[in-house]
Amino acid sequence: MKINEIGAPIGANRKTKRRGKGSGSGHGKTSCRGRKGAKKRSGRTTRPGFEGGQMQLIRRIPKRGFGIMFKVYNQVVNTESLNRFAANSIVGPAEYKEAGLIGSTKEPVKVLGHGKLEKALTVKAHKFSESAKKLLTAAGAKIEYIKL
Repeated sequence: MKINEIGAPIGANRKTKRRGKGSGSGHGKTSCRGRKGAKKRSGRTTRPGFEGGQMQLIRRIPKRGFGIMFKVYNQVVNTESLNRFAANSIVGPAEYKEAGLIGSTKEPVKVLGHGKLEKALTVKAHKFSESAKKLLTAAGAKIEYIKL
């Protein structure tokens, strides 16, 4: 078998419908559009979701819950992950981003008290949990708040 002997499988290539070419073609007169109505006319289409006057599916299905428009999602940094920074260094959102702890410096950062901190640092963040404050002060770290 050679590459030039391989053909398309049977039924893969269909002949195009030659619409409006007389009644002998089988697609004459109404050109496969049926009789009357908006779909028969040129340039007329129905909008997405339109079901011919029947109540649309999107309006029949019950809606649940709601989305809070101005909800602020905090990026979480655990105290345990602050051990990767050098002792007595100042760490903030830019340093967290560089270390891969957060995704964006534009969104607020919250430090949570998970794990132990073994170094004294100056930690900058928008929010601190109560357990994080206790762990940071116990390790001799300074807490600095950043305004939103």
